[in-house]
Amino acid sequence: MAAMLPEYFFRVRENGAFVFRVDTENRQRRIDMEQIAAVNIRNGEIKPHGGRALSEQDLTEIKTWMAERQAVLAARDIDDIKRAVDHLNLTAHWAQTKATDDQLEAVTDDLLLTMHDLRSVLVRKKADRLMKGKKPG
Repeated sequence: MAAMLPEYFFRVRENGAFVFRVDTENRQRRIDMEQIAAVNIRNGEIKPHGGRALSEQDLTEIKTWMAERQAVLAARDIDDIKRAVDHLNLTAHWAQTKATDDQLEAVTDDLLLTMHDLRSVLVRKKADRLMKGKKPG
């Protein structure tokens, strides 16, 4: 079992992770995990734990994990948005086919304001992208 464990373990937290070095080569044959760093995905910061110096291997492993984690989070963001599109479609169907007048009264203003805000942002961002694509003539 010990040969299958990674050398590093990343305990994920909201904005990054705590990094542990995994040690299975001890007399008790236990799994020991020593915290070596804390990382912040948002700002790229790597803070060694307890005043220790991180090795090049430590830094390489941490940076690799950070890049992979950022890719996972970016993919999740897109998936969340695609799910939101599905929910909007389901909401439209619900409003058209199942919702009572009281239910519609309870959600209509919130939905209209939210959709207006979203539309405004999307139109502005689309216009910005179109303007960047045009070359001065």
